[in-house]
Amino acid sequence: MSYVPPEPVEPAAPVPGDADRVTGFEKLRETGIYGFDSRDVRSRPFTLLRAQLLRIARARGWRIIGITSPTPKVGKSFVASNLAAALARTPDLHTYLFDFDLRRSTIAGNFGLKGEVGVSHYLDGTINDLRQGARTIPGEQLTIFPSYRNAAASDELMASTRMDSLIAAMRQLPENSLCLCDLPPVFANDDAVIVSQKIDAYLMVVEDGVTTRKQVRDSFRLLTPAPCIGTVLNRYSAGFAADDYGYGYGQAKRYGGYYND
Repeated sequence: MSYVPPEPVEPAAPVPGDADRVTGFEKLRETGIYGFDSRDVRSRPFTLLRAQLLRIARARGWRIIGITSPTPKVGKSFVASNLAAALARTPDLHTYLFDFDLRRSTIAGNFGLKGEVGVSHYLDGTINDLRQGARTIPGEQLTIFPSYRNAAASDELMASTRMDSLIAAMRQLPENSLCLCDLPPVFANDDAVIVSQKIDAYLMVVEDGVTTRKQVRDSFRLLTPAPCIGTVLNRYSAGFAADDYGYGYGQAKRYGGYYND
């Protein structure tokens, strides 16, 4: 598959130019996307996460990172979307966000995208050029590959030769590229296990007071030998930074922290 960074692809959202950039992301804030605006206090946990992820990924030469969780509804797609938005503000880096959670795809909704064909339709052969479903945020270094409703068996698509070709094409992207892959929860099906063996590493999202130690341990075991780049503690009630810093993470109850291996 020929795979080059798509330039004249359909915009993901009607965001104005640089002069009105901050107010232009108001629509995205309504769906919980804060990572584009560094002046929004809610974006700060994602910029911190961005710094940690880039430090580790660059040191180890990792360019394809999955984001998963042990169970559903702990915020992994929310993390993936905002981390991609924060990464999009990194100079000399182009970020690609792929929705591989084929059974419960939410990336399109997070960014307000509408369409009929996406990742799953490339994998099942409906389309032969994945760029048909690509979307960009105007003025940002982010390309999104959403997925839409598809009756095909997701586990078969994840294990297909087309998936292997897609991963190979992702590895052929320029060195100043980073691919984020929103994966299904580990215990939802075996899709995350299949994909984890094809990518470089994964980020684990867990929810404070909800995800159990056993679920985390079992998830690590099932994803072995794929390396875990770190863990995000979501909705951490104690907060990532003290109120002395004025960040208010504890009150927002969004992100608690990022813990390296």
